[in-house]
Amino acid sequence: MSEDGAGELVRHVSATTGLPPSTAARVVADVIAYFGESAEDYVRRRHSELQRQQLRNAEIWGVLAAELRRRPVVAPAFSERQLRRIVYG
Repeated sequence: MSEDGAGELVRHVSATTGLPPSTAARVVADVIAYFGESAEDYVRRRHSELQRQQLRNAEIWGVLAAELRRRPVVAPAFSERQLRRIVYG
């Protein structure tokens, strides 16, 4: 996001929430960083998290595909095979 766009967003968040501009800037930076994660990095991170929750891969691939479709910046539609290759190489 451009600095002008981020500045505008910080002003909007500050105005609509009552947060001080410095706090609004930290919130915006955190959100931008969160959604700046590549689809591949997201898949690897979530796969590990879901495995720690005792889900099996057969369940995980469906969860990941659904989560990727719901992200604000939609990732490409990955097949189960493509998801496995991202995780396992």
